[in-house]
Amino acid sequence: MTHYTALVALKSITLLLGGAVTYFAVKAWQRTGSPALRSLAVGFGFVTLGSLLAGIADQALAVQRTNAVLIESALTVVGFAVIVYSLYVE
Repeated sequence: MTHYTALVALKSITLLLGGAVTYFAVKAWQRTGSPALRSLAVGFGFVTLGSLLAGIADQALAVQRTNAVLIESALTVVGFAVIVYSLYVE
């Protein structure tokens, strides 16, 4: 298995698992109406979106890999900031 294949496989798994966590957080928010769960879902959505957009930028748009990683990192930071916020929402 080449590094490229391993990277694509791991990014795909990240997308699937991140999508599942986001989905279940949305379902929990809809069931409870909790603002904290809504923020949690949004945070995980940003983290997952970062992975998706980085993959698209790298593979489909031929963006330099460092720029793709920059996109992913920026959205991961935003996502984790929202997740931290969700832990403090009443």
